[in-house]
Amino acid sequence: MYSNVLINCSNCHTPLQVPPGAGSIRCALCQAVTLVADPRAIPSQPFSSPHAPPPPSPYSQTPPGPLPNPHGRKKAVIVGISYKFSRHELKGCINDAKCMRYLLINKYSFPESSIIMLTEEEDPRGPKFPSKNNIRMAMFWLTQGCQPGDSLVFHYSGHGSQQRNYNGEEADGFDETICPLDFETQGMIVDDEINATLVRPLTHGVRLHALIDACHSGTVMDLPFLCRMNSRGQYVWEDHRPRSGVWKGSSGGEVISFSGCDDHQTSADTSALSKITSTGAMTFCFIQAIERSGPGATYGTILTAMRTAIKNAGSGGGGSGGGDVVTSLLSMLLTGGSLTAGGLRQEPQLTAGEAFDVYRKPFSL
Repeated sequence: MYSNVLINCSNCHTPLQVPPGAGSIRCALCQAVTLVADPRAIPSQPFSSPHAPPPPSPYSQTPPGPLPNPHGRKKAVIVGISYKFSRHELKGCINDAKCMRYLLINKYSFPESSIIMLTEEEDPRGPKFPSKNNIRMAMFWLTQGCQPGDSLVFHYSGHGSQQRNYNGEEADGFDETICPLDFETQGMIVDDEINATLVRPLTHGVRLHALIDACHSGTVMDLPFLCRMNSRGQYVWEDHRPRSGVWKGSSGGEVISFSGCDDHQTSADTSALSKITSTGAMTFCFIQAIERSGPGATYGTILTAMRTAIKNAGSGGGGSGGGDVVTSLLSMLLTGGSLTAGGLRQEPQLTAGEAFDVYRKPFSL
């Protein structure tokens, strides 16, 4: 665990964890920004938690049926749910899943056999149908036996929601959730479970990237820090550690999550970006930012590019349509979709297990 210091919020006096070298930290409760005059002058303190290590995941069995064995050090779980023939139907989520799979295989050399993709196009009786139980099993498979050097990816495109939190761990009073295909009968998967399954088991040297294209997804990974970035690209890390003191970071691994919007916002699937078919706005803009950024991309430049693309599409500014590399990919992979657009008013978010300089840290999967 990295060194850190604690200071009291300048407004509500809540203890806040200051990342190394940070000049300020934002309080998730009152939104006040507390300045640190000279962070180098404050002695570092090792993080310690009075709580015991998290219990093993209750999903201690591999999913039924033949699933791929990981080859090398790259594994991914991709979930795309359209909720077809229901009042919750989405048009772009399976498109998102196919595009993400293509990106991982062809740009980042993820072995095809080390990617589990759960969509409604799979056998409803098989382990790759996006039911609650199958998504749980796939998440456990992703982190099971992880070792230093592993690169893991979890991508989810579907509905997200919120439910009341009663233990006081959420600043806004709500847990964030993702919605499996059978959520109306089996229930949603709550951020506490996602964190326990995907984040806390990760040991030193393991890296996980989560990409959550869903409503209310800002803190759905329950990570300790959220990067608040304004329209000029200036940012401050916001402390989202539970007031109870329970540690929601990893066991030494690196976790970074891109999400489609803030906790109070909704995400859209739209054709306003690709011009040819529906996609999740966040997934489209993420892939576009990756393809356009080149080898010098940082987390800050990717997040800024994603926000700019969504803002331009929402205001009718265009600039990301025909001829774009993602549109070409969609033309090759996909058919069908909705041609409804409408304004986009979502802001992709970045959360992490540890705060860092987003404009200096190179992006890598």
